[in-house]
Amino acid sequence: MGLSSTLRSLLFFLGTYRICSGFVQENCINYKLQFERVYSVPGEVAMLNSTLVSPDVFNFTNVPYNITWYDSRTGQEINNQTGRMLVQGETLWFLRITLEDDGEYVTILRTPSQCYMQSTKLIVDEPIPGECGRPQKVGQTLTKGVTDKLSCPLWDHINKLNSYNIATSVQWYKGCEPIEDGTGRYTYWDMTKLRIDGVDSQNSGSYTCTLSFTLGGVMGSMSETINAEIREEYGMVPQVHEPVHEIIKADKGSSFSRRCLVFVPCVGMPFVDVMWLVRDGFISTNPANRVYTSEERVWNQDIPIKGLWIEKVLMFSELREEDFGVNYTCRAYSTRGFPQGYFTLLPADPNIILPIGLVLGGMMVLFINSIIIYYLFKVDIVLWFRRAFPVLYPNKDLDGKLYDAYVAYPQPCATGFSEEVEDFALHTLPQVLEKACGYKLFIAGRDCLPGGAIVDSVEENLRVSRCVLLLYTASTFTSKRHTSSTSSNNNNISKICDTNENSKSKTPEDSDSMNYYDDKEVYSDTRQQFECVAAMYRALLEGSLKVVLVELEEISPAQLALFPESVRQLRKKQGAVCWWKNLERRHRSVTCDMRRREDEEKSGQDTQRSPSLSPSSRFWKEMRYHMPVRGKRDVFPEKTALLNL
Repeated sequence: MGLSSTLRSLLFFLGTYRICSGFVQENCINYKLQFERVYSVPGEVAMLNSTLVSPDVFNFTNVPYNITWYDSRTGQEINNQTGRMLVQGETLWFLRITLEDDGEYVTILRTPSQCYMQSTKLIVDEPIPGECGRPQKVGQTLTKGVTDKLSCPLWDHINKLNSYNIATSVQWYKGCEPIEDGTGRYTYWDMTKLRIDGVDSQNSGSYTCTLSFTLGGVMGSMSETINAEIREEYGMVPQVHEPVHEIIKADKGSSFSRRCLVFVPCVGMPFVDVMWLVRDGFISTNPANRVYTSEERVWNQDIPIKGLWIEKVLMFSELREEDFGVNYTCRAYSTRGFPQGYFTLLPADPNIILPIGLVLGGMMVLFINSIIIYYLFKVDIVLWFRRAFPVLYPNKDLDGKLYDAYVAYPQPCATGFSEEVEDFALHTLPQVLEKACGYKLFIAGRDCLPGGAIVDSVEENLRVSRCVLLLYTASTFTSKRHTSSTSSNNNNISKICDTNENSKSKTPEDSDSMNYYDDKEVYSDTRQQFECVAAMYRALLEGSLKVVLVELEEISPAQLALFPESVRQLRKKQGAVCWWKNLERRHRSVTCDMRRREDEEKSGQDTQRSPSLSPSSRFWKEMRYHMPVRGKRDVFPEKTALLNL
């Protein structure tokens, strides 16, 4: 055997010297035998590839070169043989392998200044009888319970053929049975991979991938067999849950901590190491440092996915200026990969929430207090403003009106008439509004001329009045009913009518007396109704006249239901100035003042005092609030209508 080997080497060198004159003298650099062997079986295609064309050997991109293949057994140069061999640069193809092709093959690479030599070993094995697949097998592992894959070792052959633009196809077998793409748990993936869903123990065994193609006019194939083993313990690619490429703001000088949380889908105990890095340097676990990490904390999870949680906390005892604007990276090291996540520290924004909250809170309290104060003292505020800034209001003397207010109230002989109402209209109102406040009033029972038409009188005086004071009681708007029980009241009304018309000297006959009083009662009711209708029409429909409701006595809901719809609507819209509330306040004030009441009882005076006639009392302030404003700003007559809008 030793002699044969020596003879073979001698023949090789003699042949090389004969074919390549000067090769021995050139002293080629010998890279000797490649470590990787090429295995094949008779009838298949084999590919031998030289690794001399590499930047580690020479600058092949800039230096010209040529490659020659030799059979080490004969020392002869290998050339293309149709249907048998094909030389393509650094690649030697055997299109039909035979047992005699087993041996070493030499590559000589020459450049203008140097030459290089390398050997490649081809091993041709006989197939094992009764067994499918190749004699030489590659071991791979499948993980039980998950989706895993087998990789065909022919990927470099496929890449080489693809560089020649040669079409290829791959067929997988399990044992001797072909595997169809997409059937059962199997899927062909990325040409060189077989994906298996939900791996179990039945997926163990031998798998063969066969590559088919046409090269040099010959249809050929090559195969590799994989011996797949099932592994129950596994570890998948770690998943970094925290941090997740985020920006965190913190206060300078404060302490800070951030955890790294990694989940590893696995069964058993995978080898995974979690580390914190900053500026490509590892952060130590020494708590004496200002910046350090905790030890790893590990716990298992069974549902919904089996796996392992790993936690490692990065801690700052005090944040400094150099800690900001830097990426802090948590990286998980495993055989499956190196996933990572990071966060960046930035200085916290100034805390303006508290000042803004205080300002907004103060403004809200001020606003609420202002609303409450305005609601409680609206009348006083408006009256003061009118008195302090009269130049902001137009002078009413130029608007062509004669009266500030038209006073409408139940006339004698009319429904709802009473001496108290008449006294209030003819004495109380003028005493305060005219004498004390300077307003000019038109009062029907005082200022209208006798004998005039009702419609004309009311219409004319309403037209020259700026507003209407409508005085009413609970019985003002109810219909008149004559019964035997009210005869005494009718006699009283007759006396009032006689007094008001100065008719005591003209006593009618008994047969005409009732008709005389009925006519005056109809006259009063007609005037009262027309005043109300005209005022409401101008106030609600035209909007040209303001109507102020003056309620002289408390009205119950049942009584209010009998009022005209227009009066109820106006009362609901703007309310009424209630004289009776002023009386109640005066009564309570007198009751509380025990000393004054005792003095009044001793002096024989009535404890129920008359209402205050002071313009500063609450009732008269409300009346002045609703009366026209007495301004001092001059307004041209043609602009008056516009200012009244």
